[in-house]
Amino acid sequence: MTILNETYTLSNGVEIPKLGLGTWFIDDGKAADAVRAAVGIGYRNIDTAQAYGNERGVGDGVRSCGVPREELFVSTKLAAEIKDYDRAIAAIDGSLTALGLDHVDLMLIHSPQPWDDFRGGDYAQGNREAWRALEDAHQAGKIRAVGVSNFRQHDLENILEGARVVPHVNQLLVHAGNTPSGLLAYCESKQILVEAYSPIAHGAILENTDVQTMAHKYGVSVPQLCIRYTLQLGTVSLPKTANPEHMRSNADVAFEISGADMDVLRDLRDVDYGEHSAFPVYSGK
Repeated sequence: MTILNETYTLSNGVEIPKLGLGTWFIDDGKAADAVRAAVGIGYRNIDTAQAYGNERGVGDGVRSCGVPREELFVSTKLAAEIKDYDRAIAAIDGSLTALGLDHVDLMLIHSPQPWDDFRGGDYAQGNREAWRALEDAHQAGKIRAVGVSNFRQHDLENILEGARVVPHVNQLLVHAGNTPSGLLAYCESKQILVEAYSPIAHGAILENTDVQTMAHKYGVSVPQLCIRYTLQLGTVSLPKTANPEHMRSNADVAFEISGADMDVLRDLRDVDYGEHSAFPVYSGK
């Protein structure tokens, strides 16, 4: 399971493990067990958010997993609704308190718009205010790296105009069937590492017969193929699961997808998110 030992290096020199554990939809009461199980398997990258409502449980798992804090990479996200400096500063401290940690390794602005107006109004100034708060917390040593999530190119350009720190990370919906190639290239040009959330398309891609056939060709499962795809795109892959068997399987991706098959997966445009289409990030906006 060598992937669990592999890292990328952010533009500020901080190392981030290539494969992480996503914790969206993991209840606060079950999060600690999920984190402990993942760390026991070898995961060192744990991703949460204020909006997930499980920072307390994730922090408990981090503190009680038996691995030194400095060997773990813990990320959280500033709630999408917070678009002013003072509330952002308070919320950053709130996350540290909830997690029970004196610092996090990465903190992101969760979305350029509040979820109830996703891809809607103009929050340019609010995002600059929230970013200034992250920069100040970064300078104070509370956050080792700072970034954004769900930001398109114009959202990033807005931040970059007045930024003291270029975002180290942009966490995006990236999976076979949804590969924003232009945005990935733009982020790379700015030395912004992309993290891929929902690399298995929130499960939707499991039913795709072409992907099933390709996975069979490599002797792997569809989730393994999809995780490997995001890794070969040069992104951090963040599959979400509380199931230790799935954690193990998700990390067993020591195979190489051919260039031709990468092209097929990159061009795939056939995904139905089913019941999860109600969530803003899956709504096609």
